[in-house]
Amino acid sequence: MKKQLIFVLSLLTVLLVACGGSGETVEVTRIVEVEVTRVVDGGGDGGGTTTAPAGGNTLDAVRDRDVLKCGISGSLVGFSAPDPDTNEFVGFDVDFCRAVAAAVLGDASKLEAVSTTGTSRFPTLQSGEVDMLSRNTTWTISRDTALGFEFMPVTFYDGQGMMVRAASDITTLEGLEGGTICVQAGTTTEKNLADVMNALGVNYEPKVFPDNATTTAAYDEGACDGFTTDKSGLLATKTTLSDPDAHVILEATMSKEPLAPLVRHGDNNWGDVVRWTINCTIQAEELGITSANVDDMLGGDDPVIQNLLGEAGDLGEPLGLSNDFCYQAIKQVGNYGEIFDRNLGPDTPFNLDRGVNAQWTDGGLLYAPPFR
Repeated sequence: MKKQLIFVLSLLTVLLVACGGSGETVEVTRIVEVEVTRVVDGGGDGGGTTTAPAGGNTLDAVRDRDVLKCGISGSLVGFSAPDPDTNEFVGFDVDFCRAVAAAVLGDASKLEAVSTTGTSRFPTLQSGEVDMLSRNTTWTISRDTALGFEFMPVTFYDGQGMMVRAASDITTLEGLEGGTICVQAGTTTEKNLADVMNALGVNYEPKVFPDNATTTAAYDEGACDGFTTDKSGLLATKTTLSDPDAHVILEATMSKEPLAPLVRHGDNNWGDVVRWTINCTIQAEELGITSANVDDMLGGDDPVIQNLLGEAGDLGEPLGLSNDFCYQAIKQVGNYGEIFDRNLGPDTPFNLDRGVNAQWTDGGLLYAPPFR
């Protein structure tokens, strides 16, 4: 029998739909069909679509469908955007989805990347339409406590910035006095902008657009004097403008933006799975383990490496995973440094310095708890 549960999620809560800052109260009503048991159609080819119920067993749901559903942006080059050759989503955020797929399913390609907007991402996760979000989302107290989510380790430390035209000779936020600023709708970027500009005594006109693509297009066409979002987003957006060299990102940082994947509250085991897969990529880089040399690391006598790669101990079993879950993630996707360099590093159009996203041993903020 096909058993389904139809329910209405009425979220009258603090929807923080961008980066940092306090929230805006928005009523969101979603009618969601959640399949409680796997559907088996005796007259067909068998099987239906398994949706992970909020607070349920996400790991089982992922295994039943044999695909990880991961919410992403889908329009932020370097983080998550279609590859021009394959049209598949690629990027820094997508690679952490792939690492979880490798750890859970043994195959990083068993991934369905679901593009979401700033306003749709949280309801999409809350409803169980995706198993996790990896979508340049800032970890804030309201999102962590009021929306029913749980944030994973920070994958990218960022801050809100401002981009302007080089020909404007604007070098500070004060230089935007009386100007117009493009900003994406449904984001706390708007609130951050208002707070900072009010504190500086700068008068400006916000021009609000529904998503990153339309915000970028409006700025590129000259609709605004400035464009604000996370600095990583500005860096990615700049490469897509008609004349990238005609624009500069101001030095000013307007907020703290620790970007991290997130899952639903209520499924602690799934949270542990995602958390320790991310920690695995960080720990592997610290130990010098890469996708290229991970096989050479097997069979050694270092107990830390033996535990990490699943040769010794049983660290995967409490998670419900194979003990080599970290080996699979590293072999198929790579360590944190490989993920960063592949998408944002020296051989990319961004040429982004690691900065605070370096390992703690190199003066950065990346630090994985012990695999012990």
